[in-house]
Amino acid sequence: MWKNVYSAASIEDVLTVLADKKEKARIVAGATDLILEIERGIRQGVETLIDISRVPNLDRITLDEDGWIHLGPLVTHNHCVASKMIVDMAFPLAQAAWEVGSPQIRNRGTIAGNLITASPANDTITPLMALGAQITLQSLRGSRTIALENFYQGVRRVDLQPDEMLVDITFPALKSNQRGMFIKFALRRAQAISLVNVAVVLTFDGDTITKSIITLGAVAPTIIHAAEAEKFLEGKSLSPDIIQQTAHLTMQASRPISDVRGSAEYRRRMVGVITRRALSALATHAERESFPQRPVLLWGSERYPQSRLEKSVLHDERTPIETTINGKSYSVVGGHQKSLLRFIREDIGLIGSKEGCAEGECGACTVFLDGVAVMSCMVPATRAHKAQIVTIEGLAGENALHPVQQAFIQDGAVQCGYCTPGFLMSAAKLLEERPTPTQEEIRQAMTGNLCRCTGYYKIIQAVEDAAQLVQKGG
Repeated sequence: MWKNVYSAASIEDVLTVLADKKEKARIVAGATDLILEIERGIRQGVETLIDISRVPNLDRITLDEDGWIHLGPLVTHNHCVASKMIVDMAFPLAQAAWEVGSPQIRNRGTIAGNLITASPANDTITPLMALGAQITLQSLRGSRTIALENFYQGVRRVDLQPDEMLVDITFPALKSNQRGMFIKFALRRAQAISLVNVAVVLTFDGDTITKSIITLGAVAPTIIHAAEAEKFLEGKSLSPDIIQQTAHLTMQASRPISDVRGSAEYRRRMVGVITRRALSALATHAERESFPQRPVLLWGSERYPQSRLEKSVLHDERTPIETTINGKSYSVVGGHQKSLLRFIREDIGLIGSKEGCAEGECGACTVFLDGVAVMSCMVPATRAHKAQIVTIEGLAGENALHPVQQAFIQDGAVQCGYCTPGFLMSAAKLLEERPTPTQEEIRQAMTGNLCRCTGYYKIIQAVEDAAQLVQKGG
């Protein structure tokens, strides 16, 4: 476990600590990967976490005068999903971001973190490679910009020096004659790691393809190009025969392994299948059909609210975490080496939020952090410093239950009860965001919450009924 956490207020402070601590420090933004890596022993020797999640202006998505899109290091997956610019001008990235985890994970996990973790199964690397992305790394020594494909040196190995911070991700926006698509194949509909994934970006002159880019994920130690298939497509149109031949060439380019989730041969065949699906969708202009027009974010507002710190803080055994939980102020010394979930349960004594998996998969630990639904098992406790937190204990009013609590009781949506706090928190934030959600939106909101009693029908009904209670002022 880490020894201390440095909550940074500026990039300059981050670079200063990195220059001093080097290999003993790691930057965290969402921390959804790093916390697990530390606990599993993948990242050893880390003594200091540098939390950049409240450094101002790092969560911006901008378009420069040369037509290049820039993602700051705090841009989350849900930022991309909600960005009209990304959906319009970098659609494969929006699709990949939507496929990551759950709303709670997408609210914390950053694109930069996904790139640095460097798993070949990470979804957003594949479309960014297809889009021709570059990244800028900065240290006190200066900065350097490199092509994303040159950043990777192997499985979970990147060209990032111990004193460097990723400060920018940039790529050219798709032009009017360019279209693309990302497809992920996994073993379940949500909260799943890619078995294989593919990103396709095509440039057209009428119906003729003048340039083709096809990148593959989870089929080699790093993201790879299907070079032969790319070359084959150029100068051709997307006829059924050409699509079939391209899919076969793409399949031949893959170099997958066999593991508990699938054999190498199965993965290779699925590369061909999803490539054919992507090209067929592009041929009929149907690539956007499955992407939601109004994705559920569990922000509760139109814009993800980013809190700020007035100055950087080093949290160690002497520094109190000063926070507000359910409207009450707390000052706690000694919780800096824990997750937010453990801090809430052990140091504050609020035991409604549950630990079901400690891996960000079950959602039983869902809380609101500065107004946004997150999984508290994946958040460092020090992120609570100067923050506003709501737990299940704070959901009800002084004299009445929250409408979702009333509906869960009325409809018998509570079974063993272990998962219930997380479902209630997700449902409450959904109704704040969408007072009259569709059933599909309810399902989207609940993809981060698992019920091991298989009680989803009653839960969905309860959320629908809670929406009616909200409309009636109940």
